Amino acid sequence: MMMPSIEIRLVLAVCVPFLGALGVLIARKHPNIREGVSFIAATTTFLAVLSLISAIHGAMPIVELFSLIPGISVSLRVDGMSLLFALVASFLWMIAVFYSVGYMRGLNEHAQTRFNVSFALAIFGAMGVAFSNNLFTLFLFYEIVSITTYPLVAHHQDEEGYAGGKKYIAYLTAAAKFFLLPAIVGIFMLAGSLDFATNIHAGIIPKGAHRILMTVLYVLCILGFAKNGLMPLHGWLPGAMVAPTPVSALLHAVAVVKVGVFATVRVMLYVFGTDTMQAYNLGIPTAYFVSFTILAASIIALSKDDLKARLAYSTVSQLAYVILGAALITPDAVSGGLLQIASHAFAKITLFFCAGAIFVATHRKKISELDGLGRVMPFTFAAFAVASLSMIGVPPAGGFAVKWRLLLGTMTAGQPVLLAVLLVSTLLNAAYFIPITIRAFFGKPAEANGSAGIREADLRMVIPLCITAVLSLAIGFYPDIVTPLFKAVLQ
Repeated sequence: MMMPSIEIRLVLAVCVPFLGALGVLIARKHPNIREGVSFIAATTTFLAVLSLISAIHGAMPIVELFSLIPGISVSLRVDGMSLLFALVASFLWMIAVFYSVGYMRGLNEHAQTRFNVSFALAIFGAMGVAFSNNLFTLFLFYEIVSITTYPLVAHHQDEEGYAGGKKYIAYLTAAAKFFLLPAIVGIFMLAGSLDFATNIHAGIIPKGAHRILMTVLYVLCILGFAKNGLMPLHGWLPGAMVAPTPVSALLHAVAVVKVGVFATVRVMLYVFGTDTMQAYNLGIPTAYFVSFTILAASIIALSKDDLKARLAYSTVSQLAYVILGAALITPDAVSGGLLQIASHAFAKITLFFCAGAIFVATHRKKISELDGLGRVMPFTFAAFAVASLSMIGVPPAGGFAVKWRLLLGTMTAGQPVLLAVLLVSTLLNAAYFIPITIRAFFGKPAEANGSAGIREADLRMVIPLCITAVLSLAIGFYPDIVTPLFKAVLQ
């Protein structure tokens, strides 16, 4: 049977999650069928994205869905950077669907149909962001992610859930409207088009643009993508931890924050371009700006006893590495930042999966209550330990390959201060992750808080977290598996 054209496969990669959401809604009265539809949609999306890999070796496929005015259209395209993000997000959606069944049913959560519909629609938005051909399309799908994830954040429908959801939607939509939208208008007036450049060097801004205007537009874009979690617009992220753990995994590893850093770097590289960033001295100041987030968020993480809160601040810190890599401009740094999209995704989803498994099995949320649990939940805490090593950057885990490239990038750029930031942040990573594993395996539980009767969570939760932990190691052993995608970006 003849395979559909690349253009059809591209449209399918974006639209299948939307169709999956409709299927879940139709099957809402039959839980097993409903979850089956989610898994089939996730698998089909991943296969559709996987089938697009060959597209990076030829002419860049572009599909225009419709045009508003000359220079502004809703259109899709495939390139190395879009494929990297889409492959990670679609693959982890498959794992997350399987895990969510064990979590949601284990706690007998309400509104499971709404949960699955919103999850699928969020992936629909993420796929649209990944394959956007221009800034206008990216903005539309970026907003879809914001709107469709609100019901997930406010899932529990209690005072805490509504407060977290309100802060979440207020931060993200306000930043997009007041910062990003004016920047898009300004870029269109300056360039006459919003289509992304075909390479990361030239960008689309005409040469000779006024320095102050360029700087203002650039800063508005960085601030407008508040999903990137950069301080001071990060407050929504810890507040969103009131959501169920599979949602936290979605927010941190699959979509939302990943959408934020992806969109930020997309604009840095394909709207402004490395040549323009260098000529207008935009890159290094950005690197110093995000360095504050890297260090400050790590210090805050150290102070958190709530496990999900510590993981949340870890995300704020760790995903700033992606923007740091792009800001340094050097090939090593850019590839390190892009590799962090994949490396962080597998490690962080593992950590949140583990947090969810711990809660389902023990109803414990605080790190101070985890003493001795590693001896009765060995698979969960072994996976947590492996993912922690990746986040810290211990070889051969995936995080090491990321930090090594970023370190090389700082040296090539002649930035010893930024090199020191990476080293200090690594020590801070170790300081807030290693004690958790030590407590779990070597800590002695208090008599009133013993581990008698506690065992591993449902296999539907344990198997996914073991798979993602192994994959977080595999990225370290085989980082070159994504080299063709990096080459496509850097060429």
